[in-house]
Amino acid sequence: MHEAKSNLSRLVDRALAGDDVVITRHGEPVGRLVAITPDPPSMASLRGTWQGRVKVAEDMEALPPDISDALGAR
Repeated sequence: MHEAKSNLSRLVDRALAGDDVVITRHGEPVGRLVAITPDPPSMASLRGTWQGRVKVAEDMEALPPDISDALGAR
C-alpha cells in the first residue's frame, strides 16, 4: 500500500498502458487500478451537428424522425 502511494503516477501510467495493477496490503490483494475509457458518443450528443450544412431535397422521401432531428432538417 505504501509503495502504491509513493508510485501512484507510475502505476496510473501502467494501468493506462493496459497492465493489470493490483494493490496489496501485507501481501493480500485489496484493490485493482484500471484505466477508465470514455464512452463512445451517443446519437443525442451528435444532434444538430449537421444543422445548416445539409439540405434535404423537397422531393426526397420523409426521413425517420431521429435522423431528421440529427440533421436539423425538421
